[in-house]
Amino acid sequence: MRILVIEDDQRVASFIRRGLAAEKFLVDVAADGSGGVELALSKDYNLIILDLMLPGLTGQEVLDSVRKSNRTIPVLVLTARGAVRDKVELFERGCDDYLTKPFAFAELQARVKALLRRGNVESRNLLQVADLCVDFNKRVVTRSGKKIELTLKEFALLEYLLRNADQVLSRSMIIDHVWDQSFDTFTNVVDVYIRYLRNKIDQGFEPKLIHTVRGVGYVLSEEGAP
Repeated sequence: MRILVIEDDQRVASFIRRGLAAEKFLVDVAADGSGGVELALSKDYNLIILDLMLPGLTGQEVLDSVRKSNRTIPVLVLTARGAVRDKVELFERGCDDYLTKPFAFAELQARVKALLRRGNVESRNLLQVADLCVDFNKRVVTRSGKKIELTLKEFALLEYLLRNADQVLSRSMIIDHVWDQSFDTFTNVVDVYIRYLRNKIDQGFEPKLIHTVRGVGYVLSEEGAP
């Protein structure tokens, strides 16, 4: 799953990013409100962690922009304001939860996981194509009942392919969703990891599920490439 952290304090942002990455989340970071809105509206995220005190657009303005375009994505607000009226205003503007600074990472982690269990996210935590089954809660991958061990990046790549099954995904789309926003797109890393994944997911099994669409990219499909 992919999380966007909008936080201008580099130490806090790094602290959050390292902690979430250790929990196997993909994390992008924006250091100001404008950059946060741009990322939030251009990429698919499962959750946004939003600081209120930002340069450029304020956290409240970022929240307003996100809610105008996407009313379902969970938003966890980080705030130094503890007054009841401030918290009420945040909920009225559309935040799903808030955490008062300073905070322990264990509490942030618990709130993140609670938000991700809600609504549509929870209903899509178990997906299957043919005999390939992925439990995203337990991070367990099986094919024909056989457990398959994947690295973090292999799992992230499989998740993106599976959540977009039967859709052709270009290499740039895969780079954009599986690697962070600063990754060099002029690389064959996608092809390398597709090969790794095929060796684990398709080798020794039928039907083959990961297909190359020449000149375009890749698709995960029981029916084969279009």
